[in-house]
Formats: sequence, C-alpha cells, structure tokens
Amino acid sequence: MTDLKLTLACWDYDRTRPLIDGRVRPHGIDLEVKMLRPRVMFPRMLEDKEFHASELSLASYASLLGRGDTSFRALPVAVSKIFRHSCIYIRPGSGIEKPEDLRGKRVGTTQWGSTAAVFMKGMIQDEYGVAPHEMRWFMGGLDAPTQAPLIPFTPPPGVSLELLPDGKTLEAMMEAGELDALFSIYLPKIFLNGSPNCKRLWPNFKEVEKDYYRKTKIFPIMHTIAMRSDVIADHPWAPKALYDALVEARDIAVEGLYDTDALRLALPWLLDHVEEAWSVFGEDFWAYGLEANRPTLTALGRYVFEQGLSPRVVAAEELFMPGLD
Repeated sequence: MTDLKLTLACWDYDRTRPLIDGRVRPHGIDLEVKMLRPRVMFPRMLEDKEFHASELSLASYASLLGRGDTSFRALPVAVSKIFRHSCIYIRPGSGIEKPEDLRGKRVGTTQWGSTAAVFMKGMIQDEYGVAPHEMRWFMGGLDAPTQAPLIPFTPPPGVSLELLPDGKTLEAMMEAGELDALFSIYLPKIFLNGSPNCKRLWPNFKEVEKDYYRKTKIFPIMHTIAMRSDVIADHPWAPKALYDALVEARDIAVEGLYDTDALRLALPWLLDHVEEAWSVFGEDFWAYGLEANRPTLTALGRYVFEQGLSPRVVAAEELFMPGLD
C-alpha cells in the first residue's frame, strides 16, 4: 500500500527537526515538511488552507473554534511555549514602576489577537488587576507596517484601540514619548540598541516567570499543530500517526539535552538549564497533552472570550482532538 502524502508546515525547532531530517517518519505517511517562519505559514494556512497540517497560533485556533469554525482540528502538542513577562517594555519617565502602573497608560502592540499578546493581557489582568479597557491601545508595526490581523475582531466594549496610520511605528512612538509601554512578540530594535527609552518592565523576568508558574501552573503555549478537517474526514487514522511522530521527535530533542559527553546545544550551562527546568516543572518540562497543560489551556480559552476574539469561552477539552494522547 502506498503511504499517504501529506504536507506539514512548521518552523525549525529541535522538537520538529527529527521530522524535518527524516529520523522520524509517521507510520503510513509520506510527510513533506515545509519549513517556514510562523508569521509566513499562519496566514497561508488560515486563509488558503495551503497545507494538510500546520503549526498554528493557539489563540487564532481557539478563536475560530469559539466562532463555530471547525476547519482545523489541533493535535495535543505544543511546539512553541514561552513565558511573556520578558516581552513587556516600558519607557522610563512614563511613571511605570510596577505592573499596576500600566493603568491609564498608552500601550503599543503589533497584534491584538496574537497568542503572545493574549497571554500578556490576560496575565496582567489576572495577576495585577489591570484590565485591557484600563489602558489605551495602539496597534501597528514595530519598525515597519504590521500585518493585518490573522483573525478579524471587534475590540470589547470600553477598549480604546487605535490603528497606527501609514508611516507611524511603535518604536518611533516610544522614542518620541508617545507611548508608555510596549507588549511585543519580537525584541524591539531600540531595546537591542540600548535606547534609554525602552526597558523591560521586569529586568528579573526569569524569577517573576518562575513564581508565576509555581502559582498558576501556566506555561504559555504559543503554537500547536492542526490538521485540516477535510483531511481528517478522509483519513481518520492520520492524526494519530502524525501525533505519535511529533511525540517521538520531541522525545529525541529533550532526551539529548542532558548529556555530559557533548553539549547538544550551544549553551555553556545547558546541564544547569535542564536541572533548573526539572526543579520548576518536573522531568516532563515540555509536556504535550491536555491534562499536563490544562491550566494553560483553560486560561487561554477564557482570555480569547474576554478580549473580544471569541463570542464565548472555549473549554480546554474542545481544543485538541480526543483520544490521541
């Protein structure tokens, strides 16, 4: 029997690399991996359904589910996770010394509905009591025009959200004193260049993030892997085959990190990083599956509703195809 030919779009992570280079092959599937940056593959999958399966923004996917759009079904994997406390920047002199000081301030973001921004806004509201409607929002590009929103949305009642006109950028506004804070997916160039007008809200973000996890058990998931529903209908066995391969690839990546023979990654204290991750998260620090990520998924499903991206709360149980993990 000829293997099923499928395309998978994903980025070049250590946990997908075994699929990209062929060390791991999904049973019964002849997989062609398209290695693309998330900002490139997301619109191609969401708008054109170009791939059979693809890495997808978790917030975009949850927003679609909340709107009744089941064009895609996610596998219980988390190919991208990252805490986002380090991605909140402030302008010294703006009067912001602590998160609560964001109330009443002018805040920039490149995408209202990106998973990173969704988790940042939700975290600031849950942990520090500052709701999105208590800030004045500006949406645009960091240093160039921004992409259109992946999922069209209407801001919740009471939220002030202004789109930047052509020629205006968030970084220039920070430099000019026209913004007080920036919720940024990417590292701003003005921060990297040492501008005095752009500092992290939490210089000690690692300790803050560890405390946040210990309190909430939320390790923010940015991206999952989703398969087109028409592909699933035609080949109902395929999601399980792809999921098993993704788990195997993840295991190869993680198991290779703790090795004193030769460091797998170019990090001088890699072994200490692994031991520290074990101390905070336990040995399964890059967990897949529903139950291991339930607090994160529950928060995300509530945030997309509260932030106007979904007309209802999306339950954690809805997000992944059942019976795979």
